[in-house]
Amino acid sequence: MRGFFPKKSVSVLAMAMVAGLTVTGYGITAAPALAKKAPSASYSKEFVAAAGPIQDAIKNLEGQKAGGADKAQLDAGVAAAVPLADAAVAAVAQGNNDDMMAAGQFLLNLGSVNDDNELRKRGIKMMLDSGKLEADKLPTFQLFLGNFAYASKDYATAAPAFKAAAEGGYQNDALGPLLVDAYGQAGRGAEGIAAFKQAVAARKAAGLAVPASWFNRASLVAYNGKLGPEAIDVAAMSVAENPSKASWLNATQMVRSFGGFDVPATLDLFRLMDRSGGLDNDRKFVIPEYKEYVESADPRRLPGEVVRIIDRGVASGALNLSEDVWAADARKNAAGRVAADKASLPSEVAGAKAAGGIRALGLADAFLGYGDAAQAEELYKVALATGGVDANVALTRLGIAQYDQGKYAEAKANFEKVTGMRQPLARLWVIQAGNKMAGTAG
Repeated sequence: MRGFFPKKSVSVLAMAMVAGLTVTGYGITAAPALAKKAPSASYSKEFVAAAGPIQDAIKNLEGQKAGGADKAQLDAGVAAAVPLADAAVAAVAQGNNDDMMAAGQFLLNLGSVNDDNELRKRGIKMMLDSGKLEADKLPTFQLFLGNFAYASKDYATAAPAFKAAAEGGYQNDALGPLLVDAYGQAGRGAEGIAAFKQAVAARKAAGLAVPASWFNRASLVAYNGKLGPEAIDVAAMSVAENPSKASWLNATQMVRSFGGFDVPATLDLFRLMDRSGGLDNDRKFVIPEYKEYVESADPRRLPGEVVRIIDRGVASGALNLSEDVWAADARKNAAGRVAADKASLPSEVAGAKAAGGIRALGLADAFLGYGDAAQAEELYKVALATGGVDANVALTRLGIAQYDQGKYAEAKANFEKVTGMRQPLARLWVIQAGNKMAGTAG
């Protein structure tokens, strides 16, 4: 797979910093003082007895940390205190949720001394399981659970926790990528994409933009999981929400990878890549795209389009005819055919209209390749009216001819009629035409 898909996983530390996922940031800095319990809390006698030693140990460790103790000292201190915390957990009376809540806070605070994500994960999970957290805090604590589980590579725990945070209305730029990646790492990519779609919908309902990073991560999960339908869905969502040059390159690459297209459909996909700005990306990402575009158009069949697309690549800096020998050869081959081929077309129009069908379609293709969209549109309509052609091919190219004339509403209507193999391709064309109508496309 070529293009902008990220090759390295995002650092959970970096994402956590962006998300503000620090224990202190949410005010969870100390375990409750059992001797001064809230009137509504009711701890068991056994738990109170077991709680004293771990409370003292945590207080001592927090003092050491504040005093500048190094990590090795803190690690040793936490390791020595873990049995005390485990004893408190073991002393939790069956059915006593106050005990469970406090024991979870002990684990969380102990793990926070030296950033032990496994201890913090255990603590957050107990606090959630206790049922003692206020309802409005549940999404935040689910996010904590997901973050600490993700950091300790417990993706089976992280994935549903992130989903619960999203379903609870938690909004943060880091949540979408963490959610979908956790599902992917857990081997449950399809579930992850479904949860990701829900998170996107919730974010949009809250009036927030969806960052491009969300779609990049979801695309990678779908691609790595060989999830064709999901990959195509994410591709469409990405360009509808963020119609940048990079997202269009990613989307068209993804659809090409999973669409199972023949050469004519591939050509029409490259035409979309051209018109959407997908080809206007860094040279190293688009040289292969230019090459396949030229091969799909074929210098012998559509010489005018081949010359135009190579010249476009040269002008943008993506191609260099002295370096890209294939481009120089293809252009020379195509350029030698253009004059005679183009001059012959007008005399064929009347006969093609009379014959209709395949002949009209073929001549329409030639005019489209030379940029005469108005004449191409007329002939595509004749081909569709007379029949005997692949209607999905004719509808796609009729839509392209109308798009090239700025008839975006008509183009969109024809793209929406396309079915079968070409439907994922047409879906992207629908989005591009819609973006043009809304003034959000390049």
